[in-house]
Amino acid sequence: MFSAVESRRLYRQVADQMRSLIERGELAAGSRLPAERELAQRLGVSRPTIREALIVLEVEGFIDIRMGSGIYVNARKPMLADIPPEDFEGPFELLRARAVVECAVAEEAARLARPEHIRGLDDNLARMADALHDRHAALALDRDFHVIVSGIIANATLSRFVGSIHDMRMTPYFEKLASYFENTETWRAAMEEHCVIRDAIAAGDPAAARAAMRMHLDQSQMRLSESFEERPAGNTIPAAWSRAGGN
Repeated sequence: MFSAVESRRLYRQVADQMRSLIERGELAAGSRLPAERELAQRLGVSRPTIREALIVLEVEGFIDIRMGSGIYVNARKPMLADIPPEDFEGPFELLRARAVVECAVAEEAARLARPEHIRGLDDNLARMADALHDRHAALALDRDFHVIVSGIIANATLSRFVGSIHDMRMTPYFEKLASYFENTETWRAAMEEHCVIRDAIAAGDPAAARAAMRMHLDQSQMRLSESFEERPAGNTIPAAWSRAGGN
């Protein structure tokens, strides 16, 4: 009769608590929020969870994230048209799912790849090398690379699934996140990681292909885990946070 109820995503709970403090005026317009580390300690969650919550609030218009300065409560009335849906996955959740699926995909692709598949990967890599300064083109080519790898297995359902995971990055939430952490050098690093995956698949080495994909996704997570510029040491949690309690 009853089924298990999945708890709401933690980063959404954190965003809700922070939003409530702003709406009640306990975090005043123009005030600067504590650093990620302090927020994470106070709320008892990880720093990536704080980072995901902050991106939600910036997309909603409640805060401004100013790299090199801090995170400020927005004095403008927020526009809520781009609120992510309640069941929207955060970037770290997506990367964990990709690690499960795409590592296995790369392993199987190394067993099945034919010369025409490798030519397709080479063409993609050549075009990506020319698009490192164009974030939208690089993002599209990044998606194409992973879809090409999945296409080697010749399973339409699997290719559609891999494509749909990457399509989730084409949202205002991910656009905002990417604006802080993606640049020519991060795309160059991603392309070089793609080259390692390509070489392992071309060599017909399933273990190496799996390891190369895992390394690529781990590095992607590290790139997204770079902190926003933090406040100097010695800043304290505002009184509003003390009243808010834990997570």
